[in-house]
Amino acid sequence: MAEKSTLARPYARAVFELARDKGAFDRWSKTLSLLSALSADKSVQAMLSSPKAAPAVRAEVLAELAGKAGEKLDPQARNFVALLSENRRLTLLPEIAADYERLRAEAENTLEVEIAAAMPVDAAEQKLIADALHKKLGRKITLKYVQDKTLIGGAVIRAGDLVIDGSVREKLGRLAASLIN
Repeated sequence: MAEKSTLARPYARAVFELARDKGAFDRWSKTLSLLSALSADKSVQAMLSSPKAAPAVRAEVLAELAGKAGEKLDPQARNFVALLSENRRLTLLPEIAADYERLRAEAENTLEVEIAAAMPVDAAEQKLIADALHKKLGRKITLKYVQDKTLIGGAVIRAGDLVIDGSVREKLGRLAASLIN
């Protein structure tokens, strides 16, 4: 069977193009995030993968659950859920949401960056890091800070495929490797 990300890609692309044409990036991000979270629930997964449930029933149940969670699906979102259900692709919602967000970030020229540091990083330092990454990568940076107590010191910055490891643990590892060789 094909990989989930491969199967999800055309659906994510279709939703992205629809959102772009309608100027509805935020609305679709919110909708896909909720549908993804709902489909990750164990009891919902059982219903979505059950061969006994008709596709229309699966789509309706997911739409009702979204409504109970505070997000009434508009007709386009309902049609999208029905299409996924008919094609037995509702379990791909997390991959569709992730791929959609990647496409949206490319279109908006943004990049989500995570800083994991041993010690707290104040707002001024975070701004300096974001500005430096913006200058280096040429994209608008959205910074997410996480304190990681497993680090001895320093920080690890993850920006897409780019990883800048300035942690003391990494430096000690390189020192140990050089001593062994």
